[in-house]
Amino acid sequence: MNATLDRKELDDTGFARLDQEGRLLNPLHKAATSKPGRIGFRGELALRFAPKLADEARPPELLCGQVMAIANVGEKHLPFFAGYLLSFEYLKDVAEVLGDTLSAGGKYFMFCNNIDLSKKYQVPYKGAMFYVLPIDESTVYNEMLSLLYLEKNDLKKKDTAGKLDAVADAALKFDVTFDTITYSEGLALMGKVRNPNENRPV
Repeated sequence: MNATLDRKELDDTGFARLDQEGRLLNPLHKAATSKPGRIGFRGELALRFAPKLADEARPPELLCGQVMAIANVGEKHLPFFAGYLLSFEYLKDVAEVLGDTLSAGGKYFMFCNNIDLSKKYQVPYKGAMFYVLPIDESTVYNEMLSLLYLEKNDLKKKDTAGKLDAVADAALKFDVTFDTITYSEGLALMGKVRNPNENRPV
């Protein structure tokens, strides 16, 4: 991690509850960014925890991976959040976990493994609007660069916080509209869920 984390600052952002609940996992970055008053997070968001057995801490049952998000000190909402989901169905889990950190004006991007590669949607849920996009053999970071017309080479020299700032700043201005569908319609349209362990050496 390339910057220090001021606990007091983090506790005055939309990340506070998520952090207290132990949901901000495996951070590549969880600290201030180069923008004053902004805290950034890149890592994984725990969506469902496994039942605890005695003192054994078990890995979460469900994660939102490749998360990129920012929060502003003094604000309870997350203005920008992006992540990867194995199935569109888990959008409900993301929305419920983020809960009071969502806002009508926030920019939220979910890349789902089981939606048609030629489709992009907007899905209203929990008072927020989610951009739901396909992903195949790529990363959330690369997909966001492509979506926002950011040049990878321009960002190469930046550190993790600088890259996150660049993506977040562009995402906050994103105003392209896609077909709007309900969560229920999305469930009916989604494909089967890929087994993340298939084709892996045993």
